[in-house]
Amino acid sequence: MGNERLQDKIALLVGAGSRGKPAGTGYAAARLFARHGARVVVVDNNRERAEVTEEEIIKEGGRASLFVGDVTSEEDCRAMVAACHERHGRLDILFNNVAAPGSGRVTDVSSDELDEIFAVNLRSMMLACKYAIPLMKASGGGSIINISSIDGLRTGMHPNVPYAVTKAGAAHLARVIAVHHGRDNIRANCIAPGHIYAPFVRHISEEKRRLRQTVAPLGIEGTAWDVATAALFLASDDARWISGIVLPVDGGVLAATPLAVYENLT
Repeated sequence: MGNERLQDKIALLVGAGSRGKPAGTGYAAARLFARHGARVVVVDNNRERAEVTEEEIIKEGGRASLFVGDVTSEEDCRAMVAACHERHGRLDILFNNVAAPGSGRVTDVSSDELDEIFAVNLRSMMLACKYAIPLMKASGGGSIINISSIDGLRTGMHPNVPYAVTKAGAAHLARVIAVHHGRDNIRANCIAPGHIYAPFVRHISEEKRRLRQTVAPLGIEGTAWDVATAALFLASDDARWISGIVLPVDGGVLAATPLAVYENLT
């Protein structure tokens, strides 16, 4: 299995079902965590997608089980953590990954759309943490990793207020948990992916894909595996003194102003 940085740790990965190619961040993280020795609980609201991830992990010699549930439901969040306790007796890593898109300016969005996107993107993370933290504390500590977006830190290419605001909330949720539960030996951090090519954006045109690559100082597009590799580090004991941060994984996009990449665009 290689360099097993998460040997025998119990990892609960929310939104880890396979959505086909290209790989999604939850799927990639589940595969990578298992390769590094973690016992993985794959959570998804779609059994078939969760089973694909579970089967591929087991095929590689890893250890995985699945939990099918809707993390917008408080009962399902409680139950998925209870499943970790029943199967493994502990919880070391929580990877919060589910998200729904939301477009429009603040003057455009409906209250029903806001309720739905807040439930998926932010409420689910808060509920998962609500039930995971007591088990982590009883286990001696752990690592929580929320997936945000560079759109939660800067205004994005398109108006997407519901998505952007909830992703900003995911980042701050990690900060407050880091402060409130640091003495429980629980670390909480956030990853803000940039322009990665994953199922979430596979509908975009080739022209937009080229533009996303062009504005990145590195000049290349990221993948879900880039995000998963960062998550592996934050989940591992190598990051034992890192808590409360937001880590951009973005090819340098947030380091640049629009004029700084003018030559690349022209």
